Amino acid sequence: MNKDNKKFIVETLFLKEVLKYNLTLKEFIILMYFDNDYDLIFDVKKVSNATCLTEKDTLESFNSLINKRLIKLNSVKDDNGKLIDKVSLENFYNNLRETINLENEEKNENSIFAKFQEIFGKSLSGMDFEIINAWLSKGFSEDLILTALNEAIKNNAPSLRYIDKILFEWGKKGYKSVDDMKKYNRVNEISYNEEKKFETQIFDYNWLDDDD
Repeated sequence: MNKDNKKFIVETLFLKEVLKYNLTLKEFIILMYFDNDYDLIFDVKKVSNATCLTEKDTLESFNSLINKRLIKLNSVKDDNGKLIDKVSLENFYNNLRETINLENEEKNENSIFAKFQEIFGKSLSGMDFEIINAWLSKGFSEDLILTALNEAIKNNAPSLRYIDKILFEWGKKGYKSVDDMKKYNRVNEISYNEEKKFETQIFDYNWLDDDD
C-alpha cells in the first residue's frame, strides 16, 4: 500500500447530503478527502496518492465539484505571506446545515412545545419553555401534560399557571402518565361500585324477617 494512502471518516449526515447530488464515485472520494483533510490545499499528486485515483481523474472530479458549487478555491496567504489556493467546502457545509435545520423543524412540528404554540396562537417565551421543561423533568409524560392543557381549555383557563395547578394535584395522586390516571380511575370506579353494591344489599335486606 502506498504510504500516502489513509483512512477516511464518513459521517452519516455527510452521506445523506451527498446522495442528493448524484455524485460519481470519484467525485464522492474527492469530496470525502477534503472533508477529512486539515490543510485543504489542492495538490493533484498528493490527493491522487491518498485516494488511489489517477491524477487525470482527480483533476476532472475536482473541477466537476467546483462546477456543482459544492467546493471552491480561495486565495489566501500562508505564514510566509505567499498566496496559495485553499479548498473551501463552505457551500457544501451550508447546504448540510440547511438540511439539518429543516429536519429539526419537522421534528419540532410534532413536539409538545409546537402544540402549545399552536393552541396558544403565539410563540412561547423563554419562561414558557422553562415551565414546560420543568414538568417534563419532574416525570410528567407529554400525554399527561397535553391532557392537563385540554382540561384547562375546557375550564376556559388556558394558561400555564392553571395547567401547573392541575399537574400539581395530579402529581399528589401519583399521576405521571395518562395510563396512571386511567388505572387510578378504574380502581376507584371498582371501589365505588362495590361500595354502592354493599349499600344496596344493606338497604334491600329485610331486617324484619331476620329471625337471628
